[in-house]
Amino acid sequence: MTPVQPLSFPRRGAAPFLPMSRAEMETLGWDQCDVVLVTGDAYVDHPSFGMAIVGRLLESQGFKVGIIAQPDWSGPEPFRALGRPRLFFGVTAGNMDSMVNRYTSDRRLRSDDSYTPGGEGGKRPDRAVIVYAQRCREAFKDVPVVLGGIEASLRRIAHFDIWSEKLRRSVLLDAKADLLVFGNAERAIVDIARRSAAGEAPREMHDIRGTVFVRPGVPEDWRVVDASDLETAPPALKGDKVVVRLPSFEQVQDDPVLYAQASRVLHQESNPLNARPLVQRHGDRELWVTEPPIPLSTPELDGVYDLPYARGPHPSYGEAKIPAWEMIRFSINIVRGCFGGCSFCSITEHEGRIIQSRSADSIIHEIEEIRDKTKGFTGTISDLGGPTANMWRLGCREPEVQKVCRRLSCVYPDICKTLGTDHDPLIRLYRAARGVKGVKRVNIGSGVRYDLAVTSPAYVDELVRHHVGGYLKIAPEHTEDGPLSKMMKPGIGSYERFKDMFEKAAVKAGKKLYLIPYFIAAHPGTSDQDMLNLALWLKKNGFRLDQVQTFLPTPMSLATAMYHSGRDPIRPVRRVGEEVFTAKGLRQRRLHKAFLRWHDPENWPILREALQKMGRADLIGPGNHQLVPRGGAAAAQAVGAKPGARRDQPPLRRRPSGRKAAPGEGRT
Repeated sequence: MTPVQPLSFPRRGAAPFLPMSRAEMETLGWDQCDVVLVTGDAYVDHPSFGMAIVGRLLESQGFKVGIIAQPDWSGPEPFRALGRPRLFFGVTAGNMDSMVNRYTSDRRLRSDDSYTPGGEGGKRPDRAVIVYAQRCREAFKDVPVVLGGIEASLRRIAHFDIWSEKLRRSVLLDAKADLLVFGNAERAIVDIARRSAAGEAPREMHDIRGTVFVRPGVPEDWRVVDASDLETAPPALKGDKVVVRLPSFEQVQDDPVLYAQASRVLHQESNPLNARPLVQRHGDRELWVTEPPIPLSTPELDGVYDLPYARGPHPSYGEAKIPAWEMIRFSINIVRGCFGGCSFCSITEHEGRIIQSRSADSIIHEIEEIRDKTKGFTGTISDLGGPTANMWRLGCREPEVQKVCRRLSCVYPDICKTLGTDHDPLIRLYRAARGVKGVKRVNIGSGVRYDLAVTSPAYVDELVRHHVGGYLKIAPEHTEDGPLSKMMKPGIGSYERFKDMFEKAAVKAGKKLYLIPYFIAAHPGTSDQDMLNLALWLKKNGFRLDQVQTFLPTPMSLATAMYHSGRDPIRPVRRVGEEVFTAKGLRQRRLHKAFLRWHDPENWPILREALQKMGRADLIGPGNHQLVPRGGAAAAQAVGAKPGARRDQPPLRRRPSGRKAAPGEGRT
């Protein structure tokens, strides 16, 4: 693997917007683009949108970059709109996986798309990366195609696909692309562009971190270690070239236990400081996955966010509203990555566990940019956050320990003793942000990791006193130890400790504030009894949830491996031993979701039936200790107020079921 070169930002001129038409290219004096980026999102020139980051970064290196946003995929002509790119097409589904974007957790078609003007649905195809790559090939068959973004990243090896209920090959093969970049790919994409400009073909670039490619076999100078031997294999010697062999596509396709083993190995090999490359046979070809990218340093991350973004949608959209942009236009991403390692979440697989933090100066500068350049700013910053609001500048205090660590989470089952949890720098950042001229208020809209927050009473006090506007999002996800152990989430006791601190701080500040808890139904390891216990807890605590989430098995997550295999890859995978139950049938998944909305009359019939089968008919009736009323005209009156929040609470809000968090909308 070649040495990692720091990112630099030469700044060789910037277009007002990256061109989306030949007319714009002509205005810039271009006759050809070096790189054409194809995306499933509307083009918003802002650092919360991946294509804007990639495009502006390549522009800063002197490359001419064009954007084809949400093209009509019925034929190749829209992919010729900017002419033949000199170097390559860069293809992404956008900020969201196209399947998660288009379908609910029950596989119903969504009618809207937050990344499209007017929120209109249907502007991107299913499996957009594959379709776009094929159309690029049809448009200019000799131009290399490089895949990137979260959809490609989460499908870089053989993976379970809930929408077809089967194992699929690496998306690199199905898309017939030359190269795939995964994770935060700034260094990789600059390297690919520079080497392409020097005449090297992307499909021959085999030494770039964070990439996937195909080769006919394993070179003779590499030592292959079988994934099944990893638990006992000796460490590699210095200078030893080791590649880990995952079970082949054909093997995992036929054997769910081997799929769980492959998932475990992939996650164990995710620390870029000690990860080894992976190889997985697909037919007669070897799919090679290089080591994850080295995280960007603070100066490098600052440079990425300080590129000359126009900070708004492309003018071609006119006055049309793009919901995702409306959500984040006054928010600021201060951090990348998450060391929580929640088994159902895709952040770790994509951005990594090592936290990448911007400097306070860079963040304050962006606040000033919003104040001075973003239309409609009235003085309120809607969020300083990211995947998690309170991981800024947190990380391992022992570099030598971090170099060899293979833990799947820094906070589960307990907070690692070498993890720094000092929130004082974040408190100082909050105070500096509030002090910017023209800023009236700074809210924290991303989810707070409460098991970290309780280590800093001063942080909780600062948060409550100045940064919570009525309610704060928090994600206990469940109350029962069984499902929580499969989620890699702390016990409900951590939530109760934070709740106590939060409420005391609110009283001290003279404010009336509320926690908005998030929960997941039908997660692997969750029984009907677990959901009943959660429903009773919700009723006891006066919560009437509005929108709720049913577990959606997204490609490559540990929880998805549990769903498909019935084994737990958090621990060494065995053929004989614990089997993980998952509610899979539509009726049982609806029952689990109904327990979260126990107060909704539409759910009472299915809940009554379930309670009777569970031998808990004692919970059917009008008493405060009972969950649902008996049938009849007086049923609604027996339960009390209409569904929604309890009367002294605002309505519980949640993004639509199954969606990945939008930029700036963290989930912990």
